[in-house]
Amino acid sequence: MTTTEPAVEEVIPGVYDIPAEMYHADPIPGGSLSSTGARTLTSCCPAKFRYDLDHPQPYKAAFDFGTAAHKLVLGDGPELVLVDELLWNTDATKARVAEIRAAGNIPLKRADLERVHDMATALSQHAEAADLLDPASGQAEQTLFWPIGNVWCRARVDWLRDDQLVDYKTARSAHPDAIQKAVQEHGYHVQEDWYRRGADALGLLPRQAPFPFIFQEKEPPYVVTVARLDLWRHIGHQVSEQALFLYESCRAADYWPAYTTDPAFISPPAWLERQYA
Repeated sequence: MTTTEPAVEEVIPGVYDIPAEMYHADPIPGGSLSSTGARTLTSCCPAKFRYDLDHPQPYKAAFDFGTAAHKLVLGDGPELVLVDELLWNTDATKARVAEIRAAGNIPLKRADLERVHDMATALSQHAEAADLLDPASGQAEQTLFWPIGNVWCRARVDWLRDDQLVDYKTARSAHPDAIQKAVQEHGYHVQEDWYRRGADALGLLPRQAPFPFIFQEKEPPYVVTVARLDLWRHIGHQVSEQALFLYESCRAADYWPAYTTDPAFISPPAWLERQYA
């Protein structure tokens, strides 16, 4: 599998090995739609999507742990820097943490650094997950750019193999019931469909290629569950289609509506209506 150098002025459909910061800044002239944007368009509203586009959120320290786990598990990402101070609220420590982040690296307390190392060790002992992420089997953090009609799309694949796509997620719980709730809450079925579209459009993988998700808990013993979404796929496809339609039509009209333009009539849930019937 080969990658190409980014060409910001005139992006050619393909696989790019670019920094995460460039991906999130969206190097496509005129803009592109990611799976995150597709989920915002459909689960929130176009007005929220447009606001987020015009007001990018600053990096949150809460993301540090997940990014660090990705670095150790996938073998790609920013450097992890130990800040071995009990208190991080002193001026000196704040300045050092800010300097580390400004350099594009991740500052971590000793306990957190040890924890992500332990997570990587636990995952390496899970036969299926370790096999999926075997260093010889693929490439980490690969960016896909492809057009669908007049819309440019983008995706950043955690692990791109010749035979499948793999996504790694840290979670509070890797219990199947918790994963089901997480899929619904975070729209992972839309992410799967979006990434499949990109891989198929670029001739990397057929649409039906496997797409396992690896969920790992963030607390000992760092339980791992490899999950595959089955009946979610049809729903993900429909949501992606809706997102593409909304994005193209809103952009063409330069009109990004909220949830509804008419008064909303709010009915009680069915169970409550039955209770008082």
